[in-house]
Amino acid sequence: MGSHTDSTEPKDTDTRDGGGDLPVPGTRAGREGLDALLARPGEALIAFDFDGTIAPIVADPEQARAHPDAVPVLAALAPKVASVAVVTGRPAEVAVRNGGFAGVAGLEHLVVLGHYGAERWEAATGTITAPAPHPGVAAVRAELPGLLDRSGAGQGTWVEEKGRAVAVHTRRADDPQAAFEALRGPLADLAGRHGLIVEPGRMVLELRPPGMDKGVALTEYARDIGAASVLYAGDDLGDLPAFTAVDELRAAGTPGLLVCSGSDEVTEVRDRADVVVDGPAGVVRLLRALADRLD
Repeated sequence: MGSHTDSTEPKDTDTRDGGGDLPVPGTRAGREGLDALLARPGEALIAFDFDGTIAPIVADPEQARAHPDAVPVLAALAPKVASVAVVTGRPAEVAVRNGGFAGVAGLEHLVVLGHYGAERWEAATGTITAPAPHPGVAAVRAELPGLLDRSGAGQGTWVEEKGRAVAVHTRRADDPQAAFEALRGPLADLAGRHGLIVEPGRMVLELRPPGMDKGVALTEYARDIGAASVLYAGDDLGDLPAFTAVDELRAAGTPGLLVCSGSDEVTEVRDRADVVVDGPAGVVRLLRALADRLD
């Protein structure tokens, strides 16, 4: 499905938030989505990515933590909506720990859909449900060190273990973009031999099982809870399937709002969003403004 903007109304791309008020979406579909959320908040799903959206991007993903104001704001917002969902490629357990979501009063309606929805952590029970890991992940993990050595792009690159996936980061390389491009083909070949796919991101290439992405996870969860409106915020290429899912929900009659956590590295996300905010701090301000408005 293509762009969600309608042909009769030019899109205003200058929708960065400037303070405590809710930003005005730059598309009619976005304004309808926000209006629906405000009119029936108890049936709304508020969903977002973790890294780059509510947690600033850092050189070492293990050190990524949610914005310091994120948890208090979510605790204020979550009781007023049907559900708050973190949709991430990280293992659910890691996102819960790095986000500081466990045991927080007010977050009983929060879920973490980890590994692109393959895992689900429910704040209400503190438990994770997940299928068995794909066998190709272990095979890829064993071959990755040799591939990186042979590629000549190994200097400064490193592998992140994600349980049900593995990710190769190039942000620390002398030329991150050149290392990223040099590894795309070899990693795609490696993934294909073992029944996996490669998901590109911001200076990272993730090898993971096919069949799940943030769009599938978001659509299934929205249907599970009977969401009457959906807000989704993201910043990277892996969030585009979720943007498409919101487009498809809107086409089927469920209003939605797309938010970009401002990124100059991934302009496609920005260009498809109804609202652009200034990174994780901007996402937190938007969520705080929503919580205040719903009071």
